[in-house]
Amino acid sequence: MISRFIEIVLHLDKYLNAIVDEYSAFTYLIIFLIIFCETGLVVAPFLPGDSLLFAAGALAATGSMRVEVLLLLIFIAAVAGDTLNYHIGKYVGPKIFKKESSLFFNKKYLVKAQEFYDKYGKKTIILARFIPVMRTFAPFVAGIGTMPYGTFITYNITGGAIWTSFFVLGGFLFGNIPWVRTHFGVIIIAIIILSMMPLMMEVIAYYWRKRKKN
Repeated sequence: MISRFIEIVLHLDKYLNAIVDEYSAFTYLIIFLIIFCETGLVVAPFLPGDSLLFAAGALAATGSMRVEVLLLLIFIAAVAGDTLNYHIGKYVGPKIFKKESSLFFNKKYLVKAQEFYDKYGKKTIILARFIPVMRTFAPFVAGIGTMPYGTFITYNITGGAIWTSFFVLGGFLFGNIPWVRTHFGVIIIAIIILSMMPLMMEVIAYYWRKRKKN
């Protein structure tokens, strides 16, 4: 019974249609909680994100769910999740790095995190939304790196709006096209690669310039 529940939670996008038939409006709450936990708890990067949003949008196109409700609830969950993760990082970070070094952590990692977010933080908060695992860790590290909250929340809201709209509306408009459904995995990988390229190019350029100076 427990293993069955875990299977459904981890692959909610595949069971979404059956869940809507079984629980109706309660499905909105389930999706909200999954997205909130995936973005808000650093221990939950394994939960579905992009695929769940896309599947929910595709299901809304059939009339089973209301796309405007999905957009609002998922946006709120994504922003609230990142905000919680940021504050957890901000609270836990100083305690973790209180000593110069420990068995698992070193204070220099905090310094590096802060330097990285000072230079790339704004773009990272937005682009990380499209990268599984990084989406979960980015706000946590932003909190550890003491990114100003005003800066964080601005780009948190912007990234949350872009991510939610992109996948929910993408599923709503294209999710029920047979070719898209068949090649969804490839499409997600392509989106991840394209999302990472601008940030990776800047990081490479930064370290290249630093190496030339040395």
